[in-house]
Amino acid sequence: MNWLRAVEHLRDSRIPGVLVTLTQVRGHAPRAVGAKMVVTADDTWDSIGGGNFEEVAIRSARSLLETGGTEVQTHTIQLSDKAPLQHGVQCCGGEVTMLLEPLAVVPSVAIFGMGHVGFELARILCRHDLDLHLVDSRADQLTPTRLAPLDDPIARVHVHNHPILPELVLGELPPGSHVLIMTHDHAEDAALCDAAIRASHLASIGLIGSAAKWARFQRKLADEGHRPDDIARIVTPIGLDDIRGKDPATIAVSTAAALLRLFEQESAESARVVP
Repeated sequence: MNWLRAVEHLRDSRIPGVLVTLTQVRGHAPRAVGAKMVVTADDTWDSIGGGNFEEVAIRSARSLLETGGTEVQTHTIQLSDKAPLQHGVQCCGGEVTMLLEPLAVVPSVAIFGMGHVGFELARILCRHDLDLHLVDSRADQLTPTRLAPLDDPIARVHVHNHPILPELVLGELPPGSHVLIMTHDHAEDAALCDAAIRASHLASIGLIGSAAKWARFQRKLADEGHRPDDIARIVTPIGLDDIRGKDPATIAVSTAAALLRLFEQESAESARVVP
């Protein structure tokens, strides 16, 4: 596949990679400015010209992946038979500059319940580069007319209407997804909490509701055989502790801010070099 399809493939498969682009060419070189290739830890797609300088690009890209680097890098290479091996032994006689752009795995968020808060939260999150899953058992909450304010999103929006068992969507979510449970029905919320803590591939689970609701849910989950550590995976209340407003827009802003903080923590953790 070409580089563009490779970028799409990596996003869909949640695989990190690096996009390599020739940004400057002086003199003779195998490819012109704009040539691109995509590199992962195990594969490459397309070509910036082959030869040793492409091998240098692949090694540089994989080094970037190994260290979890998130900053764009540039490398200039002399295509000379007198250049050291690591700097591109080729007799074209030109010089190329490469841009290395990390292609990170984007966050994945699922909102269960597209009521007032869920809708306001979706409006905020759709302006960020992530996979956004909108789930509701009520079809009228997911019509194109109602979701029109989410048109032209930056996020990739996935709409799921499951009138009987919305918790089945949990199994369809990619690993590392963040789940927010805020449906119109406490029984549906409880079923989702039960299913979510059985799903080991989720990054976080948030539940909207009062302390009294959470106390009932804790007893119910314990009666269903869940251990305290598993129940503790559910975070409630959601959002930032120091924002106490209760109107839907305020709760949504608070919850989105807490999610963005989680995303930054995940990014920082992935950037740490493993000894």
